[in-house]
Amino acid sequence: MRNYDLSPLYRSAIGYDRLAQLAEHAAANKGNSGYPPYNIELLSENRYRITMAVAGFSMPELEITSEGDKLIVKGTKAEQANEQRKYLYQGIAERGFERTFQLADYVTVIGADLENGLLNIDLKREIPEMLKPRKIEINHSGLLNKE
Repeated sequence: MRNYDLSPLYRSAIGYDRLAQLAEHAAANKGNSGYPPYNIELLSENRYRITMAVAGFSMPELEITSEGDKLIVKGTKAEQANEQRKYLYQGIAERGFERTFQLADYVTVIGADLENGLLNIDLKREIPEMLKPRKIEINHSGLLNKE
């Protein structure tokens, strides 16, 4: 895999250094197997949904944990010792997984559900009121103080 030099991005983009660091981390992450497949949707300006294909996993076999700025989704398959299966072809992966997502600032998990083999995780970005943009009034003090 090629290494990309993102240092020009650091010099020309103000405030996007975290984004560039995440891109570098993603490019360097070679242990990501791509299993299970997932989608990330933008539902509205501040709402997101991660949908993961977890066919064959039941609710007790799935675990979702939010630790600081990381969302960790684990799937652990229960061993079926009683059942001896002889596959002619096995295309459905029946292995455990752990997938980590890096969450941006002020993004929190608001819910999750499992339906038809798809795990949906809903996220919301809630920026604190003090960090939201606000309009500042400009006073013209020169005319007011001339009495």
